[in-house]
Amino acid sequence: MTDRSHQIAVNLQPAAIAKLERLRYLSNLWDNALRIPGTNLRVGLESLIGILPFGGDVIGLLLSCYILFHAIQFQLPKTILLRMVANIVIDAVVGLVPILGDLFDTTWKANTRNVNLLENHLQQPTISHSANRKFIILLWLGVISIAIILIAICVILFKLLLLVHF
Repeated sequence: MTDRSHQIAVNLQPAAIAKLERLRYLSNLWDNALRIPGTNLRVGLESLIGILPFGGDVIGLLLSCYILFHAIQFQLPKTILLRMVANIVIDAVVGLVPILGDLFDTTWKANTRNVNLLENHLQQPTISHSANRKFIILLWLGVISIAIILIAICVILFKLLLLVHF
C-alpha cells in the first residue's frame, strides 16, 4: 500500500482500497512507465500507442475510459466526473494533431490527473452528493459520442491519405 492510499484507507473498505491501488498502478503504467534516457521525462504506454497513426489516440481514449469507469463506482460528484472527462477529451483531441499531440501527451497525463482527482476527493472529509444515474448515462453517451467522432476523423484522414498516395 502506498503512503497516499494509506492516508485514504481510513474511510474505505479493503475492496475499494485495492481498486484505488489498481487505478494508481494503471495510471502510472499508461502515463509514466518509462523514463526517456538522458532526461527526467517519463512517458507511459499510452504515449507509445498514441504514436500509431489513425487510431493510437482512440486506443488511448479507451484506456482512459477504463479509469473513468472505475472512478464512477466511487460515487464521485458531477463536478469531478466532468473534470475527468475534460482531461480525457483534451488528451484525445490534442493527441490527434501529428507530432504536437504526441509531445502534449507526454506532459498532459490525463490518467494520472484523473486518479489524483479521485484520491483528492476521497481524502476530503466532507460529504458531497454523488452523481445520479441519469447524469452517468449522459456522461457515457458524451464520451462514446466523442470516441465515435474521433474514430470518424481517423477514418476520414486515413482515406484522404490513401487518395493522395494512390
